[in-house]
Amino acid sequence: MTGPPGRFEPTGAARAVVRGGPDSRPWGNHQRCEPGRGCADHSEDIISTRIRALSGALLLGALGLPALGTAPALAAPTDLYVDNAATAGCSDAGSGTRATPYCTVSAAAAAVEPGQTVHIGPGDYPGQVTLTRSGTAQAPITFAGTTAPFRPDGPSEASVYGGAGEHGLVLSGVQYVRVSGLKIGGEQGAVLVDGGSDLAVTGSSLSGGRWQGEQPSAVTVTGGATRVTVARNWTSDLSPFIRLSPGVRDTVIATNSVWGAHWPAIVADGATGTAIVGNTVSAHCQDAVVLTGASTGSTVANNVLSTDETDNHLNPICDQAATRTTLRVGQTAAQGTKVSYNVLDSRDGSPAYQWAGTAYDSVSAFAAANAGQGDHDVIGVTDLASDSGELNSPVTDSADETARGATALDLSGRPAVDDPWAPDEGTGSRRRDRGARELTDFGTKYQPVGPVRVLDTRTGTGAAAGAVAPGGTLVLPVTGANDVPADRVTAVTMNVTVTEPTSGGHLTVYPNGDALPATSSLNWTAGQTVPNLVTVKVKDGKVAFHNGGSGTVQVVADLLGYYSTTGSGFTPVAPARLLDTRGGAPMTDGSTREVAIAGVNGIPSYGLSAVTLNITVTEPTSGGYLTAYPHGQARPTASNLNWVTGQTVPNLVTVPVKDGKVSLFVAGRSAHVIADVTGYYTVTGKGMYHALTPGRLLDTRYAWFRSGPGDWEPAAPVAGRTALRTQTVGYIDATAVSLNVTVTNGRAGGFLTVHPYGTEPPTASNLNWTTGQTVANHVVAGVSDTENSFFNGSSAPVDLIVDLNGYFAPPAH
Repeated sequence: MTGPPGRFEPTGAARAVVRGGPDSRPWGNHQRCEPGRGCADHSEDIISTRIRALSGALLLGALGLPALGTAPALAAPTDLYVDNAATAGCSDAGSGTRATPYCTVSAAAAAVEPGQTVHIGPGDYPGQVTLTRSGTAQAPITFAGTTAPFRPDGPSEASVYGGAGEHGLVLSGVQYVRVSGLKIGGEQGAVLVDGGSDLAVTGSSLSGGRWQGEQPSAVTVTGGATRVTVARNWTSDLSPFIRLSPGVRDTVIATNSVWGAHWPAIVADGATGTAIVGNTVSAHCQDAVVLTGASTGSTVANNVLSTDETDNHLNPICDQAATRTTLRVGQTAAQGTKVSYNVLDSRDGSPAYQWAGTAYDSVSAFAAANAGQGDHDVIGVTDLASDSGELNSPVTDSADETARGATALDLSGRPAVDDPWAPDEGTGSRRRDRGARELTDFGTKYQPVGPVRVLDTRTGTGAAAGAVAPGGTLVLPVTGANDVPADRVTAVTMNVTVTEPTSGGHLTVYPNGDALPATSSLNWTAGQTVPNLVTVKVKDGKVAFHNGGSGTVQVVADLLGYYSTTGSGFTPVAPARLLDTRGGAPMTDGSTREVAIAGVNGIPSYGLSAVTLNITVTEPTSGGYLTAYPHGQARPTASNLNWVTGQTVPNLVTVPVKDGKVSLFVAGRSAHVIADVTGYYTVTGKGMYHALTPGRLLDTRYAWFRSGPGDWEPAAPVAGRTALRTQTVGYIDATAVSLNVTVTNGRAGGFLTVHPYGTEPPTASNLNWTTGQTVANHVVAGVSDTENSFFNGSSAPVDLIVDLNGYFAPPAH
């Protein structure tokens, strides 16, 4: 569903913003350096999270018959809209329809009825929002934020902010209210819950108040409120995150990310039955969690806690460590309170526990003095940077899924994922990580197999025989067969070919079970046969193929290898030409050419397991195909490139190396063959692959994109003989990136070369095209300080589309 320009749609709604006044802006410009990922504005990660579960609630109730002779009552709409964009035509005097939305959130708060969802569009909404209307258990009231495509010259989220003496949002004595996908702030804090029950604030960015003096908490719960859930939120400023006042009961504080608080981050003072579960708290020289007064019967589990900003190692270690405690529980609060499955950081030397007035700096001492406490707790350096390599982190696959208040999804909406390097030591699925973030970005090694045909819809191999229907999705199991292990496989590499398409279209290959990404793996026109190498993340042992065309298409896939905990690491090299038959005779039908790999262009003379080549076929005198395979082995019944007469076709190939060589076989009358090496695999190689769900980095046709220096650039084609510089990966230690690159709308024929930014373009190409042609190719290229250059070797502009599949990086340990 799409709406008119300048308007928003509630489908997939994620985020609006409620924040502090124009003079307070409590979060300032605090850009955090998340370990292992470089510097990034965490709000973008949260913005991308879709909070569908809490939006679109339906009004439920019995339908009665109207009195005789009266007009039937009209059912209240289930959705209200707020949008103050200049093109929205808003009015607070209206009824909040999509056509005429409210201008302010307060107007919607004054009108909302049980069962209704208020969708807040991108824009700034000043003034505290106070809600005094309640939902019911069967028909809660929901406020849901809405995102829009990013534009640096306009808002992509809604911002409702309280000014002097105000909160961003006040829930006053209400019941059954759900608030999701917001960014909330105010001089007195983001959210005040004053009484009421059965309330939830989730999936939001929450900021505290003023900069001077003791800062108000981002969230304050008071007035005897009961059953309040504050979950899957994020904050990064100086304020405390949440404070519970005496008389508050049964609060759940779960899966929140709290960075840099200059006051105790989570405080329960006389609040009984509090569940503090699965949070990542990194305070700055302050206690992480404090239970005082009669905060009895509480649960503290699955948290990653630190008193010293584990995410920002530019800050000095706290010099007041002896006065700070990671977890502080008073004598009365200790009654009935259970502590287990936490990771407590020890980098600054502060005591891990302060329990009923006694300090403990080891789990064993704490457990010995307090029976039943500290089960599965760990004290050590919480190296959250362990995103690659063989992990030894106590955080991964070790949480207690049965803990009261534990959420099904992490901060970014991800379920528990098995870490192939870590033993499964938690409860339930045994795969859930402690803290707010589920580690899904694993570094693994490559193991070549085959090539072996695992899918052919023409013959019924791997799936039922028959073309994939328009908009259809085919799911292919890839583990537990063809020498691929049944588990601990993070990605597979396949050569995928589409053939016999009845119309133009595109194919998207992606992890099974994920939402369909807005990316493409292959593009074609009617009747065309097109191959492309695909490296795709595996989920539940399967991958999915989606036909994005309006006609049917046959799909063929040849398995080349997989990534797991055993195998070889990748080393990128500057692209270099190993073969170019254009200097002599072309390859002819049935001929095979040996290509020496070992000892060439800086490649080791021994120990090679596989090599990555960009192979291009040009000037063919008939249709045909090419197969790359290990030297000395029988030629497999698989192909890497397919072409028609006169066509120039590139494709990336990863092929096992035997005796230091690979073999290239050509079927077809004659064709010239070019082979450029881009990297190689060895057992001692350091580059471990991190498979990601495919994501679009840039599209010069439509979307703003981030240049290398971090500036946002408007959509525009890449000029001829010009290089486009862009950031391709956020992980600063990445050595190479795995991309799917597509060129289209070329005004003249040409070629594209992808190389690390700051290096000279090599005499090699990744894609070749003719005027107006759309061509896609898998590209594995070295990266320099997270950046790459895309050189348009054509004399005319061309549009460029780049999707990220993953990256290579050395192990963290």
